[in-house]
Amino acid sequence: MTNQFIPLVDLRHAGNMLRVPAQPIAPSGSLADARGRMLRDLRISVTDRCNFRCTYCMPKEMFGKDHAFLPHGDLLSFEEITRLASIFIAHGVEKIRITGGEPLLRKNIEKLIAMLSALKTIDGRDLDLTLTTNGSLLAKKARSLKDAGLKRVTVSLDGLDDTVFRRMNDVDFPVAEVLHGIDVAHQVGLGPIKINMVVKGGANDSEILPMARHFHDTPFILRFIEYMDVGSSNDWRVDEVIPSAEVIRRIHAYMPLTKLQPNYAGETANRYRYLDGKGEIGLISSVTHAFCGDCTRARLSTDGKLYTCLFAGDGHDVRALLRSDHSNADISAAIAHVWQKRSDRYSELRSEQTTATQSLQTKIEMSYIGG
Repeated sequence: MTNQFIPLVDLRHAGNMLRVPAQPIAPSGSLADARGRMLRDLRISVTDRCNFRCTYCMPKEMFGKDHAFLPHGDLLSFEEITRLASIFIAHGVEKIRITGGEPLLRKNIEKLIAMLSALKTIDGRDLDLTLTTNGSLLAKKARSLKDAGLKRVTVSLDGLDDTVFRRMNDVDFPVAEVLHGIDVAHQVGLGPIKINMVVKGGANDSEILPMARHFHDTPFILRFIEYMDVGSSNDWRVDEVIPSAEVIRRIHAYMPLTKLQPNYAGETANRYRYLDGKGEIGLISSVTHAFCGDCTRARLSTDGKLYTCLFAGDGHDVRALLRSDHSNADISAAIAHVWQKRSDRYSELRSEQTTATQSLQTKIEMSYIGG
C-alpha cells in the first residue's frame, strides 16, 4: 500500500516571543514546572539535515532534494549553544544530549563537544554529555569525539538484515557500516553504548528477535522504541505500533527476561535483563505507556527555540534574546518563566483517546528538535 502523506507544515519560523519577566527569580539549581517536574535534561539539535530518509522521521516524499533546510546563519553558533547550556546548567541540568538531524553532519562538531565538556554541573561534577547518531559517520568520528570529551553515544539501528535496514533508511546505506561504527565507538571508550530500534509493524518488526540475539551477551544496551506520532509527515497510524508488551513477549519466549528498577527518576526506558545474566534491553513505550509524569527534558532546536515537549507545536525564541544584547540573567529568567508554566502531557492525552486518530495537534518535526 502506498503511504498517503499529509502536507508538511513548516513550523520552523513559528514560535512565541520569549519575554524577560518583570520580576525574575535567580537560578537555584532546582527549577520545577507546573506539575512539579524538575529540569534536569537538555537535548540540543545542532542541524536539521540528515543523510538518511527514514520513513518514520524524514520520509523522501516530504524531505526531497528540493527541501529548504535552514541556512547556516539561522543555526545557533557553538558559542551561543555553550552560553545557553551554561544557563540551563544553573537551573539544574545535569545531562546534555546532542541531536539533529544527524549531528555528525555539523562541521567541526568536535569543537562544540570540547566546549560543552568543559562545563560542570552546579555541584562540580562532569556533565553527562552524550550524542545520538545514525552511525553512518561514527567510525570516522568516534576517536575525535572521545578526545573532545564526549562520554557516550546512542546509535539508531532499525534492523540487522541489510535489505530491511536499507529500506528503513531509504538511501541504500549498508548496515555493515553502522555496525562497524558501533565497534569503533566501543573500542575508543564511548560507552555504555545504547542501540535504539524504532519498531514499525509490517516494516521491521521481523528484526526484533535477530536484534535481541545479536546484542545479547554484548556490552551494548538494546532499546526498542514504539513507533510514535512525532511531527506531521510520517503518516503515523496506531495499527502500525507494536506495543512494548509484544516485544517483550517475543523475546522472553526464547531468551527469558526479568524486569529491572530504573537507573534514575524520569528514565524513559523500562529496563530488563536476561535471566542468564548476559545483557540488558530497554523498552520506550510512549504510545502504550506514557511517561509524561516524570519528564525532565527540555529541547533546544537548531535555530534556538526552546521546546518543552517532543510533541510540541510551538517553541519559544531564545535566539532573539541571544542576538539582542540581553544578559545571561535576562535569558535565564525568561527560560525559568517558560519552564515554570510548563504543563505538557501529550502522550497521556493521546493515550486517553479511544480512536486511532492521527494527531491531537500539528507538531514540529522530530528532525528539527531531535528525539
